[in-house]
Amino acid sequence: MSSNSSSSPSKLRSSSSNGSPSTDLPLKPIPGNYGLPFFGPIKDRLDYFYRQGKDTFFQTRIQEHQSTVFRTNMPPGPFISSNSNVIALLDAISFPILFDTSKVQKLNVLDGTYMPSTAYFGGYRVCAFLDPSEPKHARLKGLFFSILASRHDKFIPLFRSCLSELLINIEDQVSDKGKSYFNTLSDSISFDFVFRLFCDQNPLDTSIGSKGPTLVDKWLFFQLAPLMTLGLPKLFNFLEDLLLHSIPLPPFLVKSSYKKLYNAFYASMSSSIFDEAQQCGIKRNEACHNLVFMAGFNAYGGMKTLFPALIKWVGLAGEKLHRQLCDEIRTIVRAEGGVTLSALEKMTLTKSVVYEALRIEPPVPFQYGKAKEDLVVNSHDAAFEIKKGEMIFGYQPFATKDPKVFEDPEEFVGHRFVGEGEKLLKYVYWSNGREIDDPTVENKQCPGKDLMVLLSRVMLVELFLRYDTFTIEAGTLPLGSSATFTSLTKATSI
Repeated sequence: MSSNSSSSPSKLRSSSSNGSPSTDLPLKPIPGNYGLPFFGPIKDRLDYFYRQGKDTFFQTRIQEHQSTVFRTNMPPGPFISSNSNVIALLDAISFPILFDTSKVQKLNVLDGTYMPSTAYFGGYRVCAFLDPSEPKHARLKGLFFSILASRHDKFIPLFRSCLSELLINIEDQVSDKGKSYFNTLSDSISFDFVFRLFCDQNPLDTSIGSKGPTLVDKWLFFQLAPLMTLGLPKLFNFLEDLLLHSIPLPPFLVKSSYKKLYNAFYASMSSSIFDEAQQCGIKRNEACHNLVFMAGFNAYGGMKTLFPALIKWVGLAGEKLHRQLCDEIRTIVRAEGGVTLSALEKMTLTKSVVYEALRIEPPVPFQYGKAKEDLVVNSHDAAFEIKKGEMIFGYQPFATKDPKVFEDPEEFVGHRFVGEGEKLLKYVYWSNGREIDDPTVENKQCPGKDLMVLLSRVMLVELFLRYDTFTIEAGTLPLGSSATFTSLTKATSI
């Protein structure tokens, strides 16, 4: 993939005059098959992880079937998943059916065709695994909204404080060693921010000390191991496939790590939060398990993939985009008298750059849902009937890089969502919903969607208030990207 910050915004390309696919589409059978029981899922799993890799796995099947909608198996398969069969939706038009909870069920599908043991979550099915039709979903998500709303005035100053520490460390490491690995430092300040936001306390002053990111990473790995490959030499593929994708990792191996996190959150969180939970009919310990999941999986886990991707793409975009961001950010901060919410809202290029990073490398690449009824799904070219009970799968990077929606979809275009380009935000799907939609207790859109966008903007603002430009080396990880700073040019003017 290449970077291009100077291209004009993308234009929607469609076969109809109103920018939407024609409703008069031929009804076609869904192509593809699942292969032989047991062996078909294993073959697809080996293709997905080792023979082809994710993107090639999907691209070859699109070409084979001449369709962005087809049947396939999704990992992990036997023996972790009881049923690997999915209908894949790999274009921007069919994908949004996965957000319509009147048509698809979101019960226990967060991780796809399998669900981790509830032993990872204190024995509870936490909110992320609940369907909105379940009464407890609304109560728990409403609690999340209430907590975030009560802390909204802390978002910017607290995160700026964390970023100051981050950038000082990066600068010192680049000066001393010639480079600075961003991911580890970013993980540290991300956990620090999340814990201080929800608990009003520095994690260093609690029982977990500086071990928070390590504890969460271990807990996340055990849950998500069936969905990843470690990138080991081919010699070890069979062993890795057996250990990660064939048998569930036993939760007791991470029990002590999770207990330390739970105890720290329970001891540090305001009793008023638990009082509010009880008023909603949620037990205090159940509320805490849900809050640890939101803080550790949703918030910290999201930042762990989002921030390195943002830095990677902005770094690769080069000096031209950096100069433009510097000009916009510094001019508006001077005019507004500081880094305020009002100032951030006026930074149209900065907002666009964040949306473009979310488009080109969404932090959560997969969506799943089970059809509640017989339904018809449209792609650009055809209509397909999905039967009640069939599992529907969407690979988000293909939907948000749909060449029939976005020009130069594989390129990072900083100005893509400026001006008329804002109309394309309805095709940015990173948050389990459209960017133009809002999370509610009735849907499964991320409750912290707007917070993640805000923090990403603040990160760019702090970076380009301090530096004129920077360079990075980019890499890939089992889940997400890596970024290593190799140079920083201090700001010549503020």
